[in-house]
Amino acid sequence: MNASKILPGELRRHPLFGGLDDRQLALLLETAQLIHLGDGQLLFHAQQQARQFFMVRSGTIRLYLSAPDGTEKVIHLITAGETFAEAITFMEGQVYPVNASALDACELLAFSNNTFRAILRDSTDTCFRLMADMSTWLKRQLADIDALTLQNATLRFTNYLLHQVPAGAQHEVTVKLGAPKHVIASRLSIQPESFSRILRNLQREGHIVAEGNLIHIKDIQTLG
Repeated sequence: MNASKILPGELRRHPLFGGLDDRQLALLLETAQLIHLGDGQLLFHAQQQARQFFMVRSGTIRLYLSAPDGTEKVIHLITAGETFAEAITFMEGQVYPVNASALDACELLAFSNNTFRAILRDSTDTCFRLMADMSTWLKRQLADIDALTLQNATLRFTNYLLHQVPAGAQHEVTVKLGAPKHVIASRLSIQPESFSRILRNLQREGHIVAEGNLIHIKDIQTLG
């Protein structure tokens, strides 16, 4: 399905596309595709030749590795407004290093690696704008990595919960987890048994009440 009717403003919100002018965005969208995936549907597998990178419009994409014994390690969860596989565009050996599948019903934009490279080769100024935007984005990512490596598992989970709180919420609030608990545990580098223990401890201490994928936070201030 052709993506030429996608509004350029939707792309400009992402640092990867913010430095492109109207002509360049139109050229990129001419070769882009809209992709719809059902729950659990595979987008690509590891070592598959990479000709496109992607942006999620709705739903959640799971990036993961599969071990020989059948176990899976979730590398990242990609949600609406985020891109993935774009780094491969600039590599010599263009293959996907991980598997990607839909965690739920998803709509994606798929962009041509060749078209994006051609746009950048044509304009040094565009390359510098892209580098500036991506540098700002990288600083934010480094802050997330620092939190993941230095904070303990409970704090990583409570920070994850607080990021799900709607803007403007003051004290009590109920949030819905955006993925199954075992997927979230893997994403936060928490063992499943530790994740269950964290939930029990937070409930015993009166911070939360967990009911399935709904987490009722008693007081946002004390949880933080």
